[in-house]
Amino acid sequence: MPHLKQTEHVEPLWKEWDRKANKAGLHHSVYWANGNQYIGDWKSNLKHGKGTQKWTDGTMYDGDWMTGQRSGFGTLSVRDRSGGYERVYTGGWKRDRRHGFGTLFYESPGEYYEGEWYQGKRSGWGRMYYRDDSLYEGEWKNDERNGQGMLRLSNDNRYEGSFRNDVKHGEGRFFFLDKGQLMDGFWVEGIPKCSTIVDFNRDAATEPTKYPLPEVTLEQPQFVLQEAKEFHMSNTLD
Repeated sequence: MPHLKQTEHVEPLWKEWDRKANKAGLHHSVYWANGNQYIGDWKSNLKHGKGTQKWTDGTMYDGDWMTGQRSGFGTLSVRDRSGGYERVYTGGWKRDRRHGFGTLFYESPGEYYEGEWYQGKRSGWGRMYYRDDSLYEGEWKNDERNGQGMLRLSNDNRYEGSFRNDVKHGEGRFFFLDKGQLMDGFWVEGIPKCSTIVDFNRDAATEPTKYPLPEVTLEQPQFVLQEAKEFHMSNTLD
């Protein structure tokens, strides 16, 4: 029976040379075969301390490193059309992900997020400026609006209340400042299911309704609303 010889695994020479180099302290420039470049501190052959990494795709990171990963405070930038660099993110990092407090700039002009991050996602408290001039300020989880928050629209109308999975969900109030009205109620997946509407600051409204709202003549209206709210809560909330 013929004897089959096992193929011996041979490690690339550059890996052995890299270990023997044992980079430590400050190195002016270190280049990779693919064109990437790093300038900064090393420890035990790993990027550690302050340093700047440039990738061949035009991305640049300048900031803190720990055991070869972006950790601490740093700024991520990309090449712009003029050949310079444009900031994409400035803030905290942990194990190569956005973590802690930081600001992310989106491609749309004027659209950015400033607030807390967890493992690369918007989580905690944060403020999001949208390109249509609306603003959300409040709680986030898993990169979506979750918890208590305030959404102000471009016409200054605003919602204050609960969010889940990036939409209005739960108890909240919607201020129709242009009409001079206030809705106080309960939302399910972005849709108001039961609420009361009252006149609110009509004198300052830019487009007030023609007539004030009539008086409610329903007996025990709060009992009816509470019953409707409890029904939706039992069927929609965790």
